[in-house]
Amino acid sequence: MNRTSTLIVLIMVTTMTLMAQNTAGDEATIEPRSVIDSPTAGLLKRGAFAMDVDFFQEGGVAVALSAGALERLNFGLSFGGTQILGHEKVTMQKLPGINIKYRFIDESTVLPAIAIGFDTQGKESYIDSTERFTIKSKGLFVAASKNYKFFGNLSLHGGVNRSMETGDGDKDLDVFMGAEKSFGPDISFLFEYDFGFNDNAPSSLGKGRGYMNAGMRWSFGNGFTLGFDLKNLVKNQDQVTVGNRLIKIEYVRTL
Repeated sequence: MNRTSTLIVLIMVTTMTLMAQNTAGDEATIEPRSVIDSPTAGLLKRGAFAMDVDFFQEGGVAVALSAGALERLNFGLSFGGTQILGHEKVTMQKLPGINIKYRFIDESTVLPAIAIGFDTQGKESYIDSTERFTIKSKGLFVAASKNYKFFGNLSLHGGVNRSMETGDGDKDLDVFMGAEKSFGPDISFLFEYDFGFNDNAPSSLGKGRGYMNAGMRWSFGNGFTLGFDLKNLVKNQDQVTVGNRLIKIEYVRTL
């Protein structure tokens, strides 16, 4: 093999290595920034960016762009709407969502990683009459995350939050928790439970059961991850049979 061929092979291998960034499975190299709807203490690395696209009911699509501004600071913008897929009139959310997260404690042998953040992007459809999303945005939150080696990777997460979406009259603090378990090099299964303390007033959508969600992530290379979620498994809102089924595509790249 001549020098030119050797150089080309080295460049290709280096490029593939740089691009092979996974968020799921035993070989994950990117910290998960959320479980399903609930935030974690995970961050993008400095110089990294991510694009997340969620496809949900009523022909809904939401796109989020995030970046690692500093070693401990991430920020992002998001926007979405319903009937984007389909033939009905498109309805967009009124304002773009804002996401800021700062991790002030890194994970150690004893302590979990702890981050504080602010997120105005709710999940699924926006409801004009109550000025809220179907699943309220987290608003101001504190999240903690701890990782373990247990037949692969096991991550435990939890936190508290205070949503800014109080048009239904429910201003309570909320509590959430979740877990992620890897299965093989590129697949993870997710589970989370949001107690829904801020969504159980008489005029709220929630029925006081909280929100239980489950999902799967598959990182299939070059920074892409495909996800499938089953949400609201305890039927905390009306018009839910088995659970809301969502598809998610994530792309992460480090410059």
